[in-house]
Amino acid sequence: MTAETNQATTGADAIDEAIASGIDFDGSPIPSAKLELYTKVMALEANRQRSGVSNTMRSRIVRIGAKHIPQGELDQLLVGAGFAPLKEKEIAFFYGGK
Repeated sequence: MTAETNQATTGADAIDEAIASGIDFDGSPIPSAKLELYTKVMALEANRQRSGVSNTMRSRIVRIGAKHIPQGELDQLLVGAGFAPLKEKEIAFFYGGK
């Protein structure tokens, strides 16, 4: 894998760029049925009323942070930043199987 290929598959925008191009990271085309369903669901999400930036920030931090940060540390980081600590259902969902 070249540095250029690796660079194209990293970062927050890599997936969006691949979807927009219709080409998966391995160079294969993304099937049109998958692209159509994704577009439909994303359009629904784009029209959803938002509850607030802090709520969305916390949700993203938990969803992504749980992949990279141990439970206790993520909980401390949330509280230290002024967010609510991890909820029992989040712990069960994101850390239950680990």
